[in-house]
Amino acid sequence: MKQIPELPIFDRRWLMVAPLSIAVGFIFYRWNIPAAWILAAILCAGGCALLTGRELAVHSEVEVFAKALIAMITAVPLITTPPRQLALFILPGLMVAAVTLVMSFAGGLVLARASSGEITQETAILSLLAGGASIMPPLAQELGADYRYVALSQYLRLFTVTITLPLITPLLGLHSQGAVATQPHGAFTWMSWVVMIFIVVFGERVGKLLHFPAAGLSTPLVLTVVAYFLLPAGTSLLPPDAVLVAAFAVIGWMAGGGLSTSALTSFARQLPITIAFIATLLAGCAAMAWLLHGWLDVSYLDAYLATTPGGLEAVLALSNEANSGPVVASVQIIRLLPILIIAGWLPQLIRLFVRKK
Repeated sequence: MKQIPELPIFDRRWLMVAPLSIAVGFIFYRWNIPAAWILAAILCAGGCALLTGRELAVHSEVEVFAKALIAMITAVPLITTPPRQLALFILPGLMVAAVTLVMSFAGGLVLARASSGEITQETAILSLLAGGASIMPPLAQELGADYRYVALSQYLRLFTVTITLPLITPLLGLHSQGAVATQPHGAFTWMSWVVMIFIVVFGERVGKLLHFPAAGLSTPLVLTVVAYFLLPAGTSLLPPDAVLVAAFAVIGWMAGGGLSTSALTSFARQLPITIAFIATLLAGCAAMAWLLHGWLDVSYLDAYLATTPGGLEAVLALSNEANSGPVVASVQIIRLLPILIIAGWLPQLIRLFVRKK
């Protein structure tokens, strides 16, 4: 007689973690804490995993859903910025991207060596790679790196950058705390729903067939860009808020649910060098801002906002308050694209570097 396969048992811990994550995320959101929903999910899932002594695993299909949506969110600034505007700032943006990549790669290699093999080079570089904090942990999982360590490092940098921005910008000339103007993304129609569902369900599969690097992220991003130009004008591909909150929560659960005492101990041991790198990166970006200040003849405040390593939402909000014009969004977006491309090919690049060395 054929034996019926045993069905996976639902982990009852989710009955506590899921609603608690939403409640804490809402509180963090009202307090204007950076990456509120992701941080809340990391704390709740991580706390549960540590208290119970067992990892809290997220189902693979749920992970695919979250990765696809994060990729769609990442694509939205790329497709909603006019091409002419981006073209004016290609060279400055590529210069900022190149310097950021060199600093991140160098810092990652130093971190990997300082850990005496405890942290792989892929993990170290992704943990310090500036830009796209929400996309780096799932990308780390795609590439076989330690996404828990990457998430902790990335959100430490994001938190540092976002917290320091309101403290630094008044010194650079921004004093207004008025309402922030937001750019409309169009209407999320039934066609938007169809495209989103298609990308979530089939995006990774299409990418694997085409041999895309990090198919779970790169393919949804490419499909979002292609779909935008095929849909009627005024159609948005930015998912509704409730869907975004769900995606952010899953990303946080993926990072927090895998925490263990050993993982936290490893992160704590490397914390001093990680903080030192964040400080170095901020100083390097401030130096790049002086170059942009003279090159593009813009205010130093605008140049600093254009080069700051992360916290894109806070940066764009502050640039609206400062009436910065297109330089901030354009340079930030131009820098983001090569960072995502390089990150997707990271294992191949590291092997090439080691071979040449």
